[in-house]
Amino acid sequence: MSTAAVTDKRGSSLRSASLPKWSPWAIAGGSIAVAIGIGAGAGLTSHIQWGLIAALLFVLGTYVIASAVEGRRQAKDRIATSLVWVAFLVAVVPLVSLVWTTVKRGVKVLDPYFLTHSMGVVADSEPGGGIYHAIIGSLEQVGLATLIGAPVGVLTAIYLVEYGRGGLARAVTFFVDVMTGIPSIVAGLFILSLMLMADMQPFGFAGSLALAILMMPVVVRSTEEMLKLVPNELREASLALGVPKWRTILKVVLPTSIGGITTGIMLAIARIAGETAPVLLLVWGNSFINNNPFSGAQQALPLYIYQQYSQSSGSTAAYDRAWAASLTLIAFVMILNLAARGIARWKAPKTGR
Repeated sequence: MSTAAVTDKRGSSLRSASLPKWSPWAIAGGSIAVAIGIGAGAGLTSHIQWGLIAALLFVLGTYVIASAVEGRRQAKDRIATSLVWVAFLVAVVPLVSLVWTTVKRGVKVLDPYFLTHSMGVVADSEPGGGIYHAIIGSLEQVGLATLIGAPVGVLTAIYLVEYGRGGLARAVTFFVDVMTGIPSIVAGLFILSLMLMADMQPFGFAGSLALAILMMPVVVRSTEEMLKLVPNELREASLALGVPKWRTILKVVLPTSIGGITTGIMLAIARIAGETAPVLLLVWGNSFINNNPFSGAQQALPLYIYQQYSQSSGSTAAYDRAWAASLTLIAFVMILNLAARGIARWKAPKTGR
């Protein structure tokens, strides 16, 4: 027998039947069609129920067909892949639905007038007004919170990674973990208790203090992870040249990890931008423009949304303003996340061949 014949015989014995690349799409289409038929026949009116039936049929159909064609071992691999795709869709569909609903309802009154005017003398039940005062308040409160929380968080992370040893470092790590999980209302109550002791009235900077408390543990954790990724060889090379440790941190460690640190700070800003409870307790809300965060009540976008929605009973105008403000807040958070991704890509270490 020739060598070519032996090779052909062995190759054919090693090859096994496999499903075509388009088979998952065909199985998914068939599952959706069967799910629609079952839902319509059973009188199910919720599309969520139809989707769950389709997901179950997709997983079961993939396993049965793959077992019959490729064998049980390959079928297990395909069912794992199917479960990953189903989990992905279960996570994405509510998000897409939320964004779509917000856009559809928020564009009704979202225009330049809405963005450049305050409520002023407009009653909550009347049409008109805008969110300019809320945008100013949110920018000032979040900005001041960032000026407080970001440096403290970064310096704390530097201490934990570069200097932290012994009981003090363990205690700081423990309290950072605890602060990461505290509800936002607790931070607001803490600042409120200090205000009551000092007999102070609501003002914007008080909300900034509560937001800074919520921001600091996020910055500490993200910065700590970025500093740990810096190779120790870079630190050792700098120290071997006689460079002091503080200067090594300033000139070597921080520039190497600045992209990740900046990304973590911007994600922390996005996290506190939507907090309502501390602002409700400490800032109190204001229908007029107040550019001074250190005196008098202010407005903020999350608080504005809450107040407009709570006053929307029987008022379509307040309901529409709440959705438009929600769309503005989502756009603000989305811009921050995109900026964080851009900075991370821009500052990422360059790899060479």
